[in-house]
Formats: sequence, C-alpha cells, structure tokens
Amino acid sequence: MVQDAGSRLLVARRRLHDVRVAPDPDAPAARPLADGEARLAIDRFALTANNITYAAFGDAMQYWQFFPTGEDDWGCVPVWGFATVIESRAGGVPVGERVYGYLPMGTHLVVRPGHVKAAGFSDTQPHRAALAAVYNQYLFCTADPAYEPAREGHHAVLKPLFTTAFLIDDFLAEAGFFGAAQVLLSSASSKTAYATAFCLSRRRERPRIVGLTSAANLAFAQSLGCSDTLHAYDAVPGLDPAVPTVYVDFAGSTSLRRAVHERFDERLAYSCAVGGTHWGALGGAGRLPGPKPELFFAPAQVRKRRAPPPEGWGADGLNLRLGEAWQAFIDRVDGASPPWLKIRHQRGAAAVESAYRLMLDGKADAREGLMLSL
Repeated sequence: MVQDAGSRLLVARRRLHDVRVAPDPDAPAARPLADGEARLAIDRFALTANNITYAAFGDAMQYWQFFPTGEDDWGCVPVWGFATVIESRAGGVPVGERVYGYLPMGTHLVVRPGHVKAAGFSDTQPHRAALAAVYNQYLFCTADPAYEPAREGHHAVLKPLFTTAFLIDDFLAEAGFFGAAQVLLSSASSKTAYATAFCLSRRRERPRIVGLTSAANLAFAQSLGCSDTLHAYDAVPGLDPAVPTVYVDFAGSTSLRRAVHERFDERLAYSCAVGGTHWGALGGAGRLPGPKPELFFAPAQVRKRRAPPPEGWGADGLNLRLGEAWQAFIDRVDGASPPWLKIRHQRGAAAVESAYRLMLDGKADAREGLMLSL
C-alpha cells in the first residue's frame, strides 16, 4: 500500500516571496507514530494578514520554531484551521476527532497530546515546550458549544484576529489609554484593526477611535462602522497635533510610523506595534520623536489575564469575557447588510501559493476570508 507523502508550503525566511512545496515531514509516509503521539490530517486553514505578520516577525518572535523544517533558510508559516485525527497512539484523542488550532501550511501534523481534557489538549512535543503556550492548545470541536460546521470559515478567519484585538483593547484600557484622548489605528480596513475598533467602541468611557487606511479602502472601512473618524494615510500631516494620542500600528510601515510620530511628537502618549500588513516597509526608522514603539505580544496579555484573581481573571474568567465579546462581534459581522465578509475556499498547492503571494503583496480583497487546503 502506497502511503501519503503529503505536502507543505515552505517560505524562504529572509526572502518571503520565495516559496516551494516539499513533502510533509509529518505525513504517514515520512514517519510512523511513536507512543503518545497522534497524527492530524489538516483539512482547511485560514490565510490572513496575521499570517504575514508571523512570517515578517518569524525570527524575532520565534514563529518559525513551531513547525521546524530542518533547513536554516526555510520556514513554515503557522496558520489557524481545522484538522481530523487519522491515527492515534495517545489516550483520550480518538481517531475521527475534529480539532481546531495552530497548524502548519501543510497536509499533516504529528502532535504529542498532553493535559488532555474534555475540551482538548496541548501539544507537548519537546521543541514547543519553550514557545508561547497559547499556540499549543488544540480544541475538540465536539466539545465547543459555539462550533458550527457550516461556519468553520468565519471561525478560522476571524477568531484569531479578534482574540488579538480583544487583548489590545484590554491592554489599553488597563493602562487608562495612557491618558490619550484618541486612539489612532492604522490599516483600518484590516480585520484585526476593525475588530479592535469594535472592542473599543463597546466601552462606555473611551477615547475617540480614529482609523487610517489607503484611499482605495476608505469607503469600505467607513462602511464597517465602529471608528469615530476615518482618514486616508495622506491626511496624517493635517491631524491636530495637540490631541494626546495612542498609535496602534497594524501596518508596520516605517514611513507612516515616522509621519505619525513627527506629527504628534510629545503628545503621542504610546506607540504600539501589532502587525506588519505592509511588511515590505518594516524597519526601525531610526530615532523617532515621542515614545519608542513597543511590540504588542498577545500571549503575554493572555498569560497575565489567565493568572488567578486578584492578579488576573483566571482561565475561566478570560474565556467568559472573550466568548461574550466574540459573540457580539460575530453577530455584528453576520448582521451586516449587505454582508461584507465572503468566505472563499481554494484547494491545491498552486492555489495556496497564489493566495499567499497576493496576501504578501497586500493585494488580497479585504472583503474576503480565505480558507485553503493543500
């Protein structure tokens, strides 16, 4: 019997446009299972600007370490999606179980389930032990009351982005918004920035929400609502420099960051770097007026909030708050008229490579959510 060799999409770590398809190292043909392991067949995964951020910050934030390739110059971009257990030598993880979690852009993943509970398990493979624990969790779909098979695309595309947005909102609110009168969000048409604006807008007492986006996406961003004001990027020199401002940078553009810092200078209360949708413009930008930009790392805020009270909310408290906010968000997305989010499914190596390049070049349609399969 011929065993499945599978496939993975590999990316040159320092030349993100260079990609190649290789046999999957976790496919049945590549390795038998050891005791305590389970093999997942990856059914479909989302591709968003968030995954481009994983690639752009792959070395700095250890994203390349989750799914090592064995080649120093090549990495595998992590994605969020759904998989099915097709082999198992791990107790409590039966064949046929469907799971949601952090996956490689490939066809298979071998995990070593630990801390197995009714809700899911953690991957305890040795190489993941020192990595952010939030990325090592796999949820059983049968145990998730919010799981709907027909809505897997919405979940995989939006939930990771929304979780980041929820944590940004929580971080800023905990800091009293650094005394700012407005929060300035770049890449306002992106799903993470929109979700952040949504979370901010639900607060009774908050600063003004001001979005920045390209002129081409301005009308679309305005249709999403949530922001109090929206401007094209070229309007930054005309913004009121006397207003105390927090800048949340989803774009990663060096020139835009400098323009914002120079405009607000000492009135810039805090500068937060989140993503790199304009990954090609990433850079230090040299010395900037105002505060030094600080990278927001969502797992750190998760760790803080998962701590037991009174220091944190505890795991249950975090899940309860996040779940309530997520439901409100998805209700808004579903209730949009006309609907702005269309889930598009594509299959095959050529389709996945093409979708990755479009996302990398910032040419993907903000109204679409991509669900891919190799």
